[in-house]
Amino acid sequence: MLIPLTRETFEQLIPGIATGAQYAYYGGKIDKILKRVLISVAGIGLLTLTANALPDNWRPFLLIIGIIFGLYWLWGPIASASRENYQCRRYKYSGFWRGEVWDVFVTEEVVGTKETVSPRGELVILENRERRLNLEVGDETGFSTRVLVPLRKEHKAIAPGDMAEMVVMSNRPDLGRIAKVSDIYLPRIDFWISDYPYLRRDLFVEISQEMEALNQPRPRRKKVRREEFR
Repeated sequence: MLIPLTRETFEQLIPGIATGAQYAYYGGKIDKILKRVLISVAGIGLLTLTANALPDNWRPFLLIIGIIFGLYWLWGPIASASRENYQCRRYKYSGFWRGEVWDVFVTEEVVGTKETVSPRGELVILENRERRLNLEVGDETGFSTRVLVPLRKEHKAIAPGDMAEMVVMSNRPDLGRIAKVSDIYLPRIDFWISDYPYLRRDLFVEISQEMEALNQPRPRRKKVRREEFR
């Protein structure tokens, strides 16, 4: 099932400014936070050195730049998430897609490499591997897509045949060619499959429930004979 979404609904699902979940995604762990703090400190230090070499009339301008650098640790994740959202919002058309899980399996993927030196003085490249869930979803039209996400214990509940829902994006009005997909929602287990949380999930679930209600067959009205009222 593929139902076009209005532009207004699409922009509500993927807002221009980062949501709380998206901010948390790019906020990262303590190492990423410390990295942003170091960038802020380095920027302020550089501006301080520059201010000493410039005329006094430059100082208000440098103060504004200093505030921006000083708060980079705070607004950096907002900028990163908003940029990620823009990559979706640049598509002109979108739709609510419903299909099913075709396949689910686990693989080991290389997520990084590290160079080290062996006791013999030889250069050795160590691969950092992680187990990833591969989820393939598709529908009766033949459309399918596969996503890879870090493996979690909750993924054991996923089974082929489970209903799967997501937002698809395209530059074609008929959505004949899907260019990008959002995170995937599995209604049976009320679980999301994604790396980055593209959607406002509360709103998407509401839309999902509305679509389900529309697809429910209406009960047939019982024909009543006139004789029954005599």
